Amino acid sequence: MIFSTKNRFSLLYNFIVIVLSFSFLTRLLLFLFSFQYLDFSFISTLKIFGLGLYFDFAVAIFFSTIYCLYLVTMPTKYIGKKADKIITYIMVSLMLFLFLFGIAGEFPFWEEFSVRYNFIAVDYLIYTYEVVQNINQSYPIPLILIVLFSLIFAIWYFFKKKGVLSATFSTKTPFKKRLMSAIVILGIGFLFILFAKNEQAEWSDNTYKNELSKNGIFSLFAAYLSNELDYDKFYKTIPQQEAYSILKKNLIQPNQKYISSDNTNITRQIQNDSEQKPNIILITIESLSAEFLGTFGNKEHLTPFIDSLANESILFTQMYATGTRTVRGMEALTLSIPPTPGNSIVRRPNNENLCSIASIMKQKKYQLNFIYGGDGYFDNMNYFFGNQGFDIIDRDRNNPLSETITTERIPIKDSEVTFENAWGICDEDLYNQALKRANLQSKNNRPFFQFIMTTSNHRPYSFPENSIDMPQGKRESAVRYTDYALEKFIRKAQKSEWFANTVFVIVADHCASSAGKWELNVDKHHIPALIYNLNQKKEHVNKLVSQIDLMPTLFGLLNWNYESQLYGKNIYLMKQNEQRALIGNYRTLGLLKNNILTQLNERKMSEQFVWNNNDKTLTQVKNNVDSLISETISYYQTASERFKNGKMKTK
Repeated sequence: MIFSTKNRFSLLYNFIVIVLSFSFLTRLLLFLFSFQYLDFSFISTLKIFGLGLYFDFAVAIFFSTIYCLYLVTMPTKYIGKKADKIITYIMVSLMLFLFLFGIAGEFPFWEEFSVRYNFIAVDYLIYTYEVVQNINQSYPIPLILIVLFSLIFAIWYFFKKKGVLSATFSTKTPFKKRLMSAIVILGIGFLFILFAKNEQAEWSDNTYKNELSKNGIFSLFAAYLSNELDYDKFYKTIPQQEAYSILKKNLIQPNQKYISSDNTNITRQIQNDSEQKPNIILITIESLSAEFLGTFGNKEHLTPFIDSLANESILFTQMYATGTRTVRGMEALTLSIPPTPGNSIVRRPNNENLCSIASIMKQKKYQLNFIYGGDGYFDNMNYFFGNQGFDIIDRDRNNPLSETITTERIPIKDSEVTFENAWGICDEDLYNQALKRANLQSKNNRPFFQFIMTTSNHRPYSFPENSIDMPQGKRESAVRYTDYALEKFIRKAQKSEWFANTVFVIVADHCASSAGKWELNVDKHHIPALIYNLNQKKEHVNKLVSQIDLMPTLFGLLNWNYESQLYGKNIYLMKQNEQRALIGNYRTLGLLKNNILTQLNERKMSEQFVWNNNDKTLTQVKNNVDSLISETISYYQTASERFKNGKMKTK
């Protein structure tokens, strides 16, 4: 038995078994939690746990590498000495803590996203203040640490009782034998580095099966190493001229014309009469899925105000978020482009002075404001918005990027905050900042535009006491508070002098969750979007559209003349056969059109499914629709090429 192995590597072998055991237990628990989504079969279960063991073993070997090298290099005469024991206890304890802490974090991450650690976890590790505070406010950290340290102590006690420590410290294994053992372990590790790829777990159309086949810690490092995805390298392509020809055919609308005969120039002149230039307030609400609204069938009465507002506004009933993160929503709303693979453009280098709604509004002499209740350095928001010409109003607790933007940066003062959690000030305080700025700028001779990003509808789901009659810490409570705070804002705005000449655009950044049985879960991209107080216009627009279409539609309703490189279209001018939604996640890119979802993945493959909106199911098509595959490629290939080669720049 491995627990009775009598040699210098005894402790290392047992550590590997511990890693495999806890990894198996984690997978088993997540499997049971997700059983209802799995379409259970013996073969698929065998594959989940078989592939899982493969990745678990890789993690066990990777964790063992440094200690393995120590075991080889420690001179024989020092084996079992005090220094040897101290180093061993410290190294193995640290290995156990990091591993077990990673395991502990998998469960809340799975609860939130229904996936193993991925690029979201990588991004969050960069922003330690928000993440640490969020964890501290959401979970009993002292208790978790006590449990982890107790578990580590129990493992050491187990090692001692089984004679593992005695074998490790008393067996003076000769250097050559230790070297041979190390070569085997390190050689296996090297093979894993060469051949183990997270994509090997992507064997099913069911996302839950794929994620259960993975190891969270392995997935974390895989995401870290592949945080950028070059489209041409990883995705299916068509000739560039063909891609642009298809794209330009799909972008053009009746009141537009291309300004150049260059096939790769997508700039259109958009022509209208009788321009209007009201103030515009764009409210982007954190994680507000359509399923939370009574307008879309929810029976919990969580959003009574938004539901009432929907009847007084232009409501887009089939609006889909392009992505699954806040920066994707920001990207879609400001740049009006498909979600290119890898990081959002908001977070990428060289994203200054892009063709966006900001560049169009600057031509119309708008005053631009980005208003965020947290620290805008998070996810590179301040840098992105500042370098599109927005003044920044944020919490500004750390102020690390103030020197990299030339626009004004206005910190939210402590005296203006009544409630705050890890992600920022509560929505009520945030809206008060918007009102303050609107009152100030309305006195100028220029219209203003506000991009407001809320945070209250985010874990830890906390908000001011006595605001609503629901418990803290629940998602449904946070949704109810979101509605409550929005109503207070609109009611205050209605009393202001500038209200009559102000249009409100209200939209979610993404849904509360995106996981499902498929790589792209269409229903988990469905979001509310409405335009309020625009010439008293009220109607429900039932066309299938994306976030990228919202602002170009508003510009059309305001009869603006401008040059556009945006991929978004005026929804009102869309013909029946032009309706489509562009949706994606970090690596899978999709086009929903004519009830067919076309997916592109990073293995240069494409798949197509029939989407049934009534029962929310996808069925793989038997015969591919090649024209839709080419159209999907044209959107994503050209968008990636244009950003990569600086074609989106305005100067």
